[in-house]
Amino acid sequence: MKFPELNSDRLKLVRLSHDDVEDIFTLYTDDKVLKYYDLSTLRQHSQALSIINFFNSRFDANTGIRWGIRLIESNKLIGTCGFNSWNLKMKSAEIGYDLLPSFWRYGYASEAVSEILTAAFSGQLPCGELNRIQADTVPGNDASESLLLRLGFKEEGLRRESGYWKNVYHDLKCFGLIESEYAVLAL
Repeated sequence: MKFPELNSDRLKLVRLSHDDVEDIFTLYTDDKVLKYYDLSTLRQHSQALSIINFFNSRFDANTGIRWGIRLIESNKLIGTCGFNSWNLKMKSAEIGYDLLPSFWRYGYASEAVSEILTAAFSGQLPCGELNRIQADTVPGNDASESLLLRLGFKEEGLRRESGYWKNVYHDLKCFGLIESEYAVLAL
């Protein structure tokens, strides 16, 4: 199974490699990136390598996919995005994304997620054509919620204390996007 690479006007979405350890370490040692994330600050580069291997193992096991987000112009890795999991039988997936703070508010996350949605809803990924894509946010993560709403996701409710990380229970807002809704938006 070949890893699908996606391109937009400014970005290319590619498989992460061991060459990305330093950039992944930088991403996941930034407190702003990790504020709403279920990941603790990395302390060693070996942890970044483990994350890369974990992301790639999802694809190898056909349970999900995570791309590195690179600027076409410079090839700089500025974040990651993808499906934390997908369910082939239910034709659904859960999406996630992160970006270095110096690249926030330039539309890069929207551009990357939009490419993923298009590929997923048109059957271009190994999971086949999806019908539903879900995202969870921690209340207060206004930027992420705004991105999801701009892309057509609907807020579906609050799951109280549904997440647990960093020794704290977290409420999670659930957002969902159905293929038929996205098709209308894409027209």
